[in-house]
Amino acid sequence: MWRRTALAVACIGLLPSVLGADILKNDGFTTCANGTGTIKVNNVEVSFDRDTNRVTFDFSGESTVEQEVTAELTVTAYGIQAFKESFDPCAEDTKIDELCPVPARAFSAKGSLTIPSEYADMIPSLAYSVPDLEGSAQVVLTAKDGTEVACLQTGVNNGKTVQVPAVSYVAAAVAAAALAVSLVGAAMSGGNPGTTTASPGFCEVIWWFQGMAMNGMHSVPYPAIYRSFSKNFAFSTGLVSWAGLQRSIDSFRAKTGGDLTDSNYDFLRNNATLIWPDNSTSTASSSFKKRALLVVRQAIDIGNDTSSSSESNEKQAHFVDGIQGYVEQLTIPDANTFMTVLLVFAIVIAAIIVFILLFKVILEAWALFGTFPKSLTTFRKEYWRVIAQTIVSLILLLYGVWTLYCIFQFTHGDSWAAKLLAAVTLALFTAILAFYTWKIWSIVSKLKKLEGNTYSLYENKETWKKYKIFYENYKRGYWWLFIPFIVYMFAKGCVLAAGDGHGLVQTIGQLVIEAIMLVLLLWSRPYERKSGNWINIIIQVVRVLSVVCILIFVQELGVAQTTKTITGVVLIAVQSGLTAILFLLIVINSIITCCKENPHRKRRKAAEKHLSQDMEGDAFLLQPSPYAAPPQHTRHLSKSGHGYQPVPDPYAQFDDSQETLVRGAAEMGTSGYYNLNNGPSQHSHSPPPPFSRESRLPDMSYESYRHK
Repeated sequence: MWRRTALAVACIGLLPSVLGADILKNDGFTTCANGTGTIKVNNVEVSFDRDTNRVTFDFSGESTVEQEVTAELTVTAYGIQAFKESFDPCAEDTKIDELCPVPARAFSAKGSLTIPSEYADMIPSLAYSVPDLEGSAQVVLTAKDGTEVACLQTGVNNGKTVQVPAVSYVAAAVAAAALAVSLVGAAMSGGNPGTTTASPGFCEVIWWFQGMAMNGMHSVPYPAIYRSFSKNFAFSTGLVSWAGLQRSIDSFRAKTGGDLTDSNYDFLRNNATLIWPDNSTSTASSSFKKRALLVVRQAIDIGNDTSSSSESNEKQAHFVDGIQGYVEQLTIPDANTFMTVLLVFAIVIAAIIVFILLFKVILEAWALFGTFPKSLTTFRKEYWRVIAQTIVSLILLLYGVWTLYCIFQFTHGDSWAAKLLAAVTLALFTAILAFYTWKIWSIVSKLKKLEGNTYSLYENKETWKKYKIFYENYKRGYWWLFIPFIVYMFAKGCVLAAGDGHGLVQTIGQLVIEAIMLVLLLWSRPYERKSGNWINIIIQVVRVLSVVCILIFVQELGVAQTTKTITGVVLIAVQSGLTAILFLLIVINSIITCCKENPHRKRRKAAEKHLSQDMEGDAFLLQPSPYAAPPQHTRHLSKSGHGYQPVPDPYAQFDDSQETLVRGAAEMGTSGYYNLNNGPSQHSHSPPPPFSRESRLPDMSYESYRHK
């Protein structure tokens, strides 16, 4: 019997484990009693060392009456009951002196047990190796008369997780690489009209990361492994857990009508255990670093055979789901979500403005003491335009998630000031995008009337500089695709936020939106580069498949937990694989950007060359080759008694002035090589006057022959 008890205690150790060591340890607990229990539990710490088969436990609490109890332990994994056993602390083979009987005062039970290998081996190896092991453990204390006097519940996890800082750092590095390639491409193009950027670019990478983060916000019972994975990309949506920032937002909410009872940073960090719809649990503060410290401390405790601290580690049950669960596992209270994103956005904008202004100052100093490249002249003169376009680009980049957080603030926020800021910013961002859409549409309407096409959107330098961020990668005939794309981002944010709490509605809505965008891309293939078309189509296909996988998680469909976990692993593999492919494409595009000429620029050069050839041909037709003649030679003849005598040519020094041209044209009808009345002159072989290099009518001004 005592062996079963030892095994039961060991199973309690199947709680959040610590790093890669074969030590299983719990991390907090919640009470599941109905409020009538006579025992209050303050602390439960249980650990199991696989190498020594030794269980160490620390159990403390308070009891209002002295009583004998029995304990029942139930352990489930992946929705399947894995273990259930009862034991009596007063029985000879399972006796625990501190609990036999439970005294009517504060008490504690500390100790350690060695479990025989035959029972320790019943815990499968996967329990120590599979990341984010799912399950729960429940301990119920019952009095001899059958009355339940205490109930404890905690999650079962092995401590290994796919939510580690390294994943976020790698994702941020991929985004930074995409940004660098985009900047290099822009610098090499020199701001030439029609210059496209390589795909995938910075915006496409960030939108991909945002999509993976939003996939983790549906109100469905995710497998723990995918829930942890999606947290790695929260940074792309502006969610940054920063203690000082969160406490400042808490203070702001408290002064503007907010309720901080169970929605504040310190509560989530220190006192809350998050309970998910599938009854799995996690803690917002169970960071990688904290688990590492717990492992070291517990290893020391076990090695020295000392008991753990009896300080209370009880945490309140905090039921979460959907967007709330996603943000609160990052230690961001749900009511702080919008203000967090707003302040991060403001910090980023301020940093960009400071950087641009600092670069402007550097250029001015450079201009005073030297000369800088001509390519920087435009930036020096139009740095305010650069700042404005950068802000508009960020608005376009975040518009989908901004819509999501604003609507979420309207439905879950408690501060009237935060709601007002959400309404104002959403209206402002929408108005800015609508204004640019109207301006581009107006320009297109004018171009179609005047030129019959929209080529000037790509060829006019001023138009290109002002509006290229919306259509620079699209073909000329598909410049308008940025409009359905803005609607696409707005619709995704609306459906996800408005449908919060209704996982089936959210998932079906997202599936319809993603499918429509996929059909649009397959039909139009709008990107200028073929690589851009295929890359974006592949990304969209994976987005559709990702939502299909989320549909499997929906509780209404009743899919088995093991199937959900396998689906989650497959989804992680596909999304991670595509992220790796995007990184490789970024490296390849960095080479292509330096070597391959932009198609818009190539087309424009061909047009300029053709126009130059046409002008040369026209000039050849209008400029006959001049005759060589001495500058002082006589040209005109005068008839006298001695015959025809040469006279000085009044136009020997030919004048290219407008007066000369007009006079020559006026005399064309009265003089020439041919006498229309008497026939050709015998001296008609004389050379004509020289021509200038400019195209004009030939000068045929000669004196009339005199016959008398």
